[in-house]
Amino acid sequence: MIVERQVELHFAPESREAETHTNLSAVRQDGRCLWVAGDETATIERLTATTDSRGRVTGYGGQRTVRLGDLIPLPAGPEEEADIEGLARADGWLWAVGSHSLKRKKIKPGHSAAKSRKRLATVVREDNRFILARLPLVTGDDGLPEVTGEDGERTAAVLGGHHDSLTDLLAGDPHLAPFLSIPSKDNGIDVEGIAAHGERLYIGLRGPVLRGWAVLIEIHPETDPGDPRRLRPRPIGADGEPYRTHFLDLGGLGVRDLCPHGDDLLVLTGPSMDLDGPVRVVRWPGAAAGDGAGVVPAEDLRVLGELPHGEGDDHAEGIAVLEETGEDGGPRLLVVYDSPAPGRLTADHGVLADVVAFGREDPPK
Repeated sequence: MIVERQVELHFAPESREAETHTNLSAVRQDGRCLWVAGDETATIERLTATTDSRGRVTGYGGQRTVRLGDLIPLPAGPEEEADIEGLARADGWLWAVGSHSLKRKKIKPGHSAAKSRKRLATVVREDNRFILARLPLVTGDDGLPEVTGEDGERTAAVLGGHHDSLTDLLAGDPHLAPFLSIPSKDNGIDVEGIAAHGERLYIGLRGPVLRGWAVLIEIHPETDPGDPRRLRPRPIGADGEPYRTHFLDLGGLGVRDLCPHGDDLLVLTGPSMDLDGPVRVVRWPGAAAGDGAGVVPAEDLRVLGELPHGEGDDHAEGIAVLEETGEDGGPRLLVVYDSPAPGRLTADHGVLADVVAFGREDPPK
């Protein structure tokens, strides 16, 4: 894929102190704005675009912070990180999903052999990671989208925290249940992308990868009639299951993000383990128009191209389709990176994202 240009994402001092700009894990376009999240906080950030005379984005700034703990109950409290790994927007809602992952302690420089062995044997669960949040969007006085806790009968709501998280739903799953007790970086459960299309939510897993097949989970959340601040999965299809699984042959790679494009899904792919690459963008044609659990072979997918990656840095973590086209008439994709290379950090304390051409396509349906 061709990196056409780079644009600066400029964050407020408090977010730079929290290192949100170097831990970006999710992005979604919303008119003139971007919703972004880092994986070390329990917040979502809104950035607003500046554009040139041709309507092309030249940068994002004017940050506004949304604290999840002000809108929904967080199981571990409002100050603990939620490890937000995916954002989605559809039909007046903003969705945010945590990684739903366990983590194994890291060995750090200077640790003795005994301490290193002890840390590698320690697995931690952080309850705020196990949430799916639905937040109402409204139009502010400035014409820009805002998140609110309540808009008429629409309320901010959450799935998780009451033994009802996505991983609780998977407790009896024949494919995924064996991975629930395995840390994410060991090929355990690791949510890293979400896309909304109508009533459907597609949740992408970085891991596990099953004999080379990546996994997506489809759920149709609805408001719990007993508590408008909570969600529940609506039964899907004739069998009334609370979710569906889809298996994609991504050549052994896992899902790093999802982004709708018409009825298609764009899938950002990368290694499930602690490796740098390869990183590709893959199109799943007609994903949101299908019905039933899917097994999607490689020949039914289209590889749009590869993205750059570094050695130990520049890990592509989020993609969003921009509301602009290039001189070739094709669409443009914004890519944000976790652990950015030093060259991505600007003198103005911002971070550079890539705008890439991803091929002229038929217009989305």
